[in-house]
Amino acid sequence: MASATKTFAPVVTLADIRAAAARIGDKVVRTPTLHSQTLSKLTGAEVYLKFENLQFTAAYKERGALNKLLLLGDPVKDTGVIAASAGNHAQGLAYHGARLGVPVTIVMPVTTPTTKVMQTQGHGATVVMFGETFDAAYAHARELEIERGLTFVHPFDDPDIIAGQGTIALEMLADAPNIDMLAIPIGGGGLLSGVGTAAKALKPGLKVIGVQAELYPAMYALLNDLEMPSEGDTLAEGIAVKYPGTMTREIVRAIADDIVLVAERHLEKAVALLLEIEKTVVEGAGAAGLAALLAHPEQFQGRTVGIVLCGGNIDTRLLANVLLRDLARSGRLARLRIRLQDRPGALFNVARIFDEQAVNIIEIYHQRVFTTLPAKGLITDIECETRDRAHLDRLIVALRDGGGYEVSLVELA
Repeated sequence: MASATKTFAPVVTLADIRAAAARIGDKVVRTPTLHSQTLSKLTGAEVYLKFENLQFTAAYKERGALNKLLLLGDPVKDTGVIAASAGNHAQGLAYHGARLGVPVTIVMPVTTPTTKVMQTQGHGATVVMFGETFDAAYAHARELEIERGLTFVHPFDDPDIIAGQGTIALEMLADAPNIDMLAIPIGGGGLLSGVGTAAKALKPGLKVIGVQAELYPAMYALLNDLEMPSEGDTLAEGIAVKYPGTMTREIVRAIADDIVLVAERHLEKAVALLLEIEKTVVEGAGAAGLAALLAHPEQFQGRTVGIVLCGGNIDTRLLANVLLRDLARSGRLARLRIRLQDRPGALFNVARIFDEQAVNIIEIYHQRVFTTLPAKGLITDIECETRDRAHLDRLIVALRDGGGYEVSLVELA
């Protein structure tokens, strides 16, 4: 990847970001930057968390949206603005547009979850549902921009948006001036462009590491001259961007010291850890910085790392699924597949071993028909709760050695 020493004419400067901070003032939450003792011990780095999930709309996108709205002239404010978004940009723009009396139209793909549509409408925006993908919604928004004489507000490829996002770095380094590395999620690149620009100007020796989901490595591939697909169902839908901005790609090329990729299991683990340890809810994109520390510990150990928890808008059912999967990976929740003989007392004898090992049984599934076993054999799946992986291992040993059962653990991918 190109280094940060490349000659580059800045599109956004520290002065622009400071002006944005003064402009948006107390109309956004000055979120805390706090040291996490537990995550620091876990990762080997000194970890500071910037809680942008505490914004009113639960995401940092308010900063750039508000800065852009405040810079519009009166005729534009009267006519209104339009954007294409299925998430946090829509809500940030809708909320502050309503507050300032600026009409806001948001074009969303028809696949957008109903909760996000309702939240955006609840902030006063007019929502237009169009297309199966974000690209289709984006193209329709640009058509409506011309037809209705509206002003398009890009979610990331706009200097006013970038300057607004950069105000995060001013607050972080004021609260934790010892930070010497930042782990910043990258989708379109607006967040890293703003935060990285301010951080490098305030502290030139500071390292900026971008983080992308493995399924959507668009910026990573672009800056490393690679052909990599960007597709799939990622937990980090907030950074699932196929095409980085033309402006942001050059800023990221100039200021990012590296970009790392994180797998879905690391994103899931990070979401679960932040809820369990910090008692804070983040979406997949918001957990990407911590996921990078889990996936690439050698790059961060011994450093003082700032992580932006950039959003907290995650579906509750999805969050529950993530937490249950984390319990399964840690051995605290398990499904054991046990081969039994179809005779009275067979299940009782198995349950007795669970009792002896102090393991709680949650569900039992008997399978007699759809199995390759002989007619007198059966498969029993038992879901259970244990204290940890060692406790689970002791149960499996007791079933195999003490009970003579054929046991296998149903693993997660």
